[in-house]
Amino acid sequence: MNIKFYLPAAALLLGLLSSCSEHVYGPALHKSDISYMPKPMSMDSAKSATYVSAGLALDFGNNLSDQLTSGQLNISEAHTFKNFNLAYGAFTSLGNYSNYDLQQGDPHYFKDKFFGAVGGRLSGNFYINNDGRTDIRIIGFEAAYSHEFGDYARFRKEVTGDPNFYTDTRTELFTGGLTSEVVFHGRKPNTQMGFRLFVGETFGNDNIYNNNKNDYVTYKTPTYVAFSYFIQLKQYFAIVEGGTYVQFRVGVKF
Repeated sequence: MNIKFYLPAAALLLGLLSSCSEHVYGPALHKSDISYMPKPMSMDSAKSATYVSAGLALDFGNNLSDQLTSGQLNISEAHTFKNFNLAYGAFTSLGNYSNYDLQQGDPHYFKDKFFGAVGGRLSGNFYINNDGRTDIRIIGFEAAYSHEFGDYARFRKEVTGDPNFYTDTRTELFTGGLTSEVVFHGRKPNTQMGFRLFVGETFGNDNIYNNNKNDYVTYKTPTYVAFSYFIQLKQYFAIVEGGTYVQFRVGVKF
């Protein structure tokens, strides 16, 4: 395979898509505000636990070439009951929106803009366990609320209504959806692993992402799909999560 050919071709295609005269800006955490919330397994001796984690998230802007990079701090409390579990917590995210779409000399050109967010999350599952080492969390729910602040949020309001600028000025987001998950004990003692699928949406006006007039390009769609991988060794854990974004977190359980 001629990699030297394909890489420039991919870069050229991305450049063509992002060089359109239309510019689309949405909330910093749009389609990336759901994060996996660990919970004790049904066979664990401790049915309640506190989880603290920190992580890095990478996302693309609606202009395809723009990038969002952020750090996130999470704290949550989780409880496991017979055939049901529940987790709730709070988080904060601080990051940077990097512009590669607007060029110097374009109206409203900028290089980077700061964004931040605070919010809360809620998660629950109905599960079954038949073999003593696997929790099949057949159906569950995830919900997240976030409030965004910073330069990037102000920028979206400033350019609203300007020609060729399409903006979602919301700073309050509420996302909800359904999950399905499998968590199991590994071969080594005190080791757990899990896989989760989330399908949901961010509630509110998503008209700029529907692109009914086909007058600009954006990959964000109303449906929100995310996959998660969880691993825990003793009291330490790591999470890899992805959808239209990628997030990596490490943490500790108390």
